[in-house]
Amino acid sequence: MEYVRLGGSGLEVSRVVLGCMSFGDPARGNHVWTLGLDEARPLVKQALDAGITTFDTANVYSDGSSEEITGQALDELVKRDEVVIATKVHGRMGPGPKGSGLSRAAIMTQVEESLRRLGTDYIDLYQIHRYDPRVPIEETMEALHDLVRAGKVRYLGASSMWTWQFAQAQYVADLNGWTRFVAMQDQYNLIMREEEREMLPFCLDQGVGTLPWSPLARGRLTRDWDDTTTRAENDDFGSSLYRQAQDADRRVVDAVKAVAEARGTARAQVALAWLLHQPAVSAPIVGVTKDHHLADAVAAVNLHLSADELAQLEEHYLPHTPEGF
Repeated sequence: MEYVRLGGSGLEVSRVVLGCMSFGDPARGNHVWTLGLDEARPLVKQALDAGITTFDTANVYSDGSSEEITGQALDELVKRDEVVIATKVHGRMGPGPKGSGLSRAAIMTQVEESLRRLGTDYIDLYQIHRYDPRVPIEETMEALHDLVRAGKVRYLGASSMWTWQFAQAQYVADLNGWTRFVAMQDQYNLIMREEEREMLPFCLDQGVGTLPWSPLARGRLTRDWDDTTTRAENDDFGSSLYRQAQDADRRVVDAVKAVAEARGTARAQVALAWLLHQPAVSAPIVGVTKDHHLADAVAAVNLHLSADELAQLEEHYLPHTPEGF
């Protein structure tokens, strides 16, 4: 495993982040494909044994049970200060004005709930899951800064939004002497590369690390185009993605297959290796439900693609309308 500083911050993360959305109680939320504690524990141990130190979840994943399982598994297997735990706030967790969004009231309420579920007294990376246009950005940024000052949160991150919104948040933080975001978690993979236009150059310029979500395009980059999986058939959010330039996307998927076959390796390794070659990328977030998923992700760190292979993977891409936020 390799390790990098998250953007210009001092926070060290592993080059592969274990995404814990695949952990949760199937009876809670709408993720029937999630793994309970007994199934998740061996995967967390496998990740730790492989050198992965960074784990990403969110309060809304499986109605909070992802945080519970992630926190319990890590508590059983590793010392708290040896890992980086990231979670998120924004989505609806309950009724009333404090149950969702990025108001001061909601943030202060939801961070306490996340700390309780994770079984920890601090969160390494606390991320706003989306931009909240209903709340003044000044209110959101000051509340997040206060969490850092209180020691409940060590670093701040954001997730999918327009670049102007992210720039606005950073400007407000700078203007008031508040804590800046050090990370952007955005959708970035071989069939959704729109972040290359503005967000990734902005992050590089501003010293912000990026943690791409859906690096394998919900698995589409790992299998033939017409194949499916249980998760693909039951993932309501995922089914809304990757429905635009399907002929071009299919050619990209075929290119991944061609490079992988020529290399004698798994397609997932090739798709992740491409991401790891991108200068703005700190570490992709990889969700796993089987041990070979994790093995492929770890192996991708040492897979170095040639310039010709990179060009082969990129040549069929067509512009898309940004989606997922």
